[in-house]
Amino acid sequence: MADVERATAQHPAREFLAGVAFFGRGLRLWITHPRLMLIGAIPAVIVAAIYVVVIVVVAANVEGVAAWATPFADDWSEPWRTATTAAATLALLGVTILIAVYTFVAVTLLVGDPFYERIWRWVETADGGLPPEVPVPLWVSVLRSIRDALRILVLTGFVGLTLFGFGFVPVVGQTLVPVTGVLFGGWFLALELTGFAFEARSLSLADRRRVLGARRARTVGFGVACYLMFLVPFGAVIAMPAAVAGATLLSRDTVGACSNAPAGSAADAPGASEPRDDAGREQH
Repeated sequence: MADVERATAQHPAREFLAGVAFFGRGLRLWITHPRLMLIGAIPAVIVAAIYVVVIVVVAANVEGVAAWATPFADDWSEPWRTATTAAATLALLGVTILIAVYTFVAVTLLVGDPFYERIWRWVETADGGLPPEVPVPLWVSVLRSIRDALRILVLTGFVGLTLFGFGFVPVVGQTLVPVTGVLFGGWFLALELTGFAFEARSLSLADRRRVLGARRARTVGFGVACYLMFLVPFGAVIAMPAAVAGATLLSRDTVGACSNAPAGSAADAPGASEPRDDAGREQH
């Protein structure tokens, strides 16, 4: 408990930047181990192609959906009717982006499970060793992953709808709501991306939330960096394998900070040297 208290006592801004640095370490693997990263880019390309089509369809119909969602403003005079519809359009776009980014990560992890498990294993081994093997039937692991992803999706949807409602509030809807959406989106992404490392340690989603919550600012910093990178055109393809690698390092760091949870040793400073095996070679 004392370790957790010390973890939460760090300055929030410093912790946030430390989380961003974990994602930076994941991106650095594109330079040091490009073949390993290319493996993780394959499923991201496939899923991204599907999402591009969905996003284009949504963007083409967003104004119509916004008008449908605001029938109460049909009889209002200008400029209130136009302002209300515009606010609904922006709010709807924000909710769509929040849910789209999370579901993209969840679906890509599911489709590319063998690819991302390979990246996770490499990072774990290179950064100090895999946790003790816990025999779990494949179907149990798959069902648990789907269950956890759906639970996080429900939370994401609830937050998205709440932010959609606040999107109609003048000023707040155009300033605080988008920022809040990014912060929540970062938190949900971090919860999803750290699944490999936590499940390998037989830690449930509740355990994951508790352990990551002990370093919430650091976790959100990592997640926000991933979230923003996913918004860049084609950035998701580059970010996805790097996010899995960075999430593994983040997991080792946060689990290692909690004395009541099993973990291999991890470098506490996110700016530490790149993970490598004893011979300094890439592991496969």
